[in-house]
Amino acid sequence: MKSPLFVPSFLSFFRLSVFNRSPYANNKYRYMNKTLLEQAEALGAMPNGLYATDFLLTWEKSTQDLQLVLKVALMLKQLRDQNLSVRVFDSGLAVSNFRDKSTRTRFSFASAANLLGLAIQDLDEEKSQLSHGETVRETACMISFLSDFIGIRDDIFLGEGNRYMREVAASLDECHARGVLPLRPGLINLQCDMDHPTQSLADLLHLQQVFGSLEALRGKKMAMSWAYSPSYGKPLSVPQGIIALMTRFGMDVHLAHPEGYGLIPQIVDMAAENARQSGGSFRVSHSMEAAVKDAHIVYPKSWAPFNIMEARTALLKRADVKGLELLERDCLAQNAEFMDWTCNSKMMELTREGAALYMHCLPADISGVSCPDGEVDAGVFERYRLKTYLEAGYKPYVIAAMMLANRFVSPAEVLREILQNQKPRVRYAK
Repeated sequence: MKSPLFVPSFLSFFRLSVFNRSPYANNKYRYMNKTLLEQAEALGAMPNGLYATDFLLTWEKSTQDLQLVLKVALMLKQLRDQNLSVRVFDSGLAVSNFRDKSTRTRFSFASAANLLGLAIQDLDEEKSQLSHGETVRETACMISFLSDFIGIRDDIFLGEGNRYMREVAASLDECHARGVLPLRPGLINLQCDMDHPTQSLADLLHLQQVFGSLEALRGKKMAMSWAYSPSYGKPLSVPQGIIALMTRFGMDVHLAHPEGYGLIPQIVDMAAENARQSGGSFRVSHSMEAAVKDAHIVYPKSWAPFNIMEARTALLKRADVKGLELLERDCLAQNAEFMDWTCNSKMMELTREGAALYMHCLPADISGVSCPDGEVDAGVFERYRLKTYLEAGYKPYVIAAMMLANRFVSPAEVLREILQNQKPRVRYAK
């Protein structure tokens, strides 16, 4: 008869063998785990001002809270890279409401929710009772009974997108306070008419990784420039989000656009004040060449003129199809006057040592690829294509970090527990 110790001994040997074949067993990952524990300890010393609060605009958050998002996002990425599970929810929904088209942000929101253990449900307004006149207040409550988060993209109507998000938030507040909802879902802005916080924070995390630290960004020149596009009506939220965020970290931000293509004036003024307080600088000009000269980073991106977006909103509200057609015609004709505003090799030669980092929120209008003439030449884009993919790859982790900080008082404690548990995401992974 075999010894009763045979089975457990065999299982112990099996577990040891599996462990030794897993990535955590080698010295590289042991070192990384030690580093991550140190990062968690440092994170634990930071107060979490994001707990139980919506994330609608970066400028509503403290610099420390923004840094917390970046730290948590990077740790989540490192944990997943080590094949460690970071599922902290056993059930629950993350509801996405995309009122405009999306690829990267839509999948980033879904990926972030799934990473943490939440199921995804997309709210299709055409398939909901919203198409039959159901109010925003009612819908917000009806989708939230067992939901933990709601992500909204509403960037079409200037002056309306962020207001809509706050209307949803007000309904959630009322229903939770009156006992209709057992839990108040957190709201995340996935792009509105004013800001695109998940994009700008992913961009900032990309810059932190490229240049080594947030402190290393001080004094670095960033050109946020309008660029020609053969399309019409691109939102203002990306350039506004960039100038409002990067000026908070001591960068020298140069906003360039043709006359008549200005952004929301209050946000431009805020960027100037941010730069003054952070020790950076902020400048606005009507020359792409001046903006990119000696720049460390270039961000050539098309957007519609502020007055065009105002007019477009009024026409959309009236469902004035003919008026929209005429406005589009006029806008495209205006764009065509500035076809030389493009990021080509000549422009890149003007940058710092001719080697500035090219950035874009994607998809870019690539000359000779996605359109005859666009924001960036094919050669320049191809040189930086994979780097823009890396840039985009931080967004799921930024969104997951927002979720974690919203739901847990101490994200550091959660991350420490994940490190201690060492639960693999994929069992027996090599």
